[in-house]
Amino acid sequence: MFKKGALYRSSPWRVSAGTHVEIKLKGSSNGLEPRPAILRDGVFACSESSRRVIIGGMIKITFLGGAQEVTGANHLVEYSSPDSTQTGKLLIDCGMFQGTKTCEDQNHEPFGFSPKEIDVLFITHAHLDHIGRIPKLVKEGFKGKIISTPPTKDLAELSLVDSMGILKKEAEREKREPPYTEEEVRKAMEIWETSLYGETIHLAGVKAVFMEAGHILGSAMVELVFGRGESEKKVVFSGDLGNPPTPLLKDPYDLTDADYLIIESTYGSKEHEGREERKLKLERAIEDTIKSGGVLMIPAFSIERTQELLFELNDLVENGRINQVPIFLDSPLAIKATAIYKKYESYFNQEVKYVINSGDDIFKFPGLKFCLRTEESKAINNVEPPKVVIAGSGMSTGGRIVHHEKRYLPDANSTLLLMSYQAAGSLGRQIEDGAKWVTILGDKIPVNARVLEIKGYSSHPDVNGLFSLVEKNSDKLKKVFVVQGEPHSALFFAQKVKDYLGIEAAAPARGESATLE
Repeated sequence: MFKKGALYRSSPWRVSAGTHVEIKLKGSSNGLEPRPAILRDGVFACSESSRRVIIGGMIKITFLGGAQEVTGANHLVEYSSPDSTQTGKLLIDCGMFQGTKTCEDQNHEPFGFSPKEIDVLFITHAHLDHIGRIPKLVKEGFKGKIISTPPTKDLAELSLVDSMGILKKEAEREKREPPYTEEEVRKAMEIWETSLYGETIHLAGVKAVFMEAGHILGSAMVELVFGRGESEKKVVFSGDLGNPPTPLLKDPYDLTDADYLIIESTYGSKEHEGREERKLKLERAIEDTIKSGGVLMIPAFSIERTQELLFELNDLVENGRINQVPIFLDSPLAIKATAIYKKYESYFNQEVKYVINSGDDIFKFPGLKFCLRTEESKAINNVEPPKVVIAGSGMSTGGRIVHHEKRYLPDANSTLLLMSYQAAGSLGRQIEDGAKWVTILGDKIPVNARVLEIKGYSSHPDVNGLFSLVEKNSDKLKKVFVVQGEPHSALFFAQKVKDYLGIEAAAPARGESATLE
């Protein structure tokens, strides 16, 4: 049922449970921001304002980013208790749009809600496409709580501070103000709280729990539980999920009882290689580059992908499966993130813990050099091939990797190894799609180097892994919302869920809303 009406100042109006009420009123005359007030049993009053209120045990989700797109994750949850005495507005993630100039421009656009009205922001993990607009949210008036796991908070602070350099350069190039400053990052950290996996977070009208997602260190699914007993509704946001078995982390939590599932779909239409196959491909890529006397360039995300690579390379080197060659980690952010990984070894899987307990430093082996300073990065050029260079960004949209690509992509003896998702419009995606010439730092560069891909190291599940999660919940699921995937991937997976499981599924576009009855 939907009802419209015009109420002025404190006029009360009684409505039944389950009714949506839209209040369209003139702006305040005293300069203050008025709010509708829920009085009791569906009776509410409102001063002069223009806004929408949900009355009577309703849950509404609006998909404001990461909807038929991979980046910019941002989901608004509005709810009220059955008697309308408890209401709230929550956010799941507040990520940056990435990949193209159009995406970057979207980071400067207004939010599709008032930041001042948000009570809590839950963060699933510390990648920029899930946290990158948090300081902008704070800048525009958010004063609620930010909650994540402890590792996510530490990694997020590192990532947000690091991103300031790129944002400042972009702002100077575009002749506009950056979306936020370090001051907003500092303020965000002051209101940022943490919760461990499995701990219940009690809020007005809802309980929340973080569950292991296995994507990166500290990543979590967010479970929201509304109501009690027979009226209880369990809504789960997957965030980004892991691709088990992963080299470092535990498998994702075995979820089986969601009523509504909001699930990622980065690889919703593709399959990955197995664990042994991916490691063998890495070994062969290094061996072939050594034989050819070239440079193996690996664009890698600074958080998780780099640490997984170091762990795998540690095993290959120390067990004599590859010849010792110089291996450079040329990423200050990745080096600092690796220190945070060492701080949270309790989050690793049992296999890694066993290796650590045996006395092995899993992020240190013969031939590895960390290049923290600019001078150390430039000195890599003076080292004769063969050599391996790992650097960010993972999609070659910036960072030190682009300097190495500019230097070595023209070399037919060298190899570019793509191990991460490449967003549409990014330099990495252009190369992945077979471009013979690319523009790097303003110059046209020929792509003569070999281009290899290993999808098995993806920190996202493939279509089979995603389907398995949905299937485990199929007895209870009322609807699946497929997000955080390009249109063809999200739509394909939504259709697969409908066709094979008979469960209602949709891939919402940005700005679309859904009410959970």
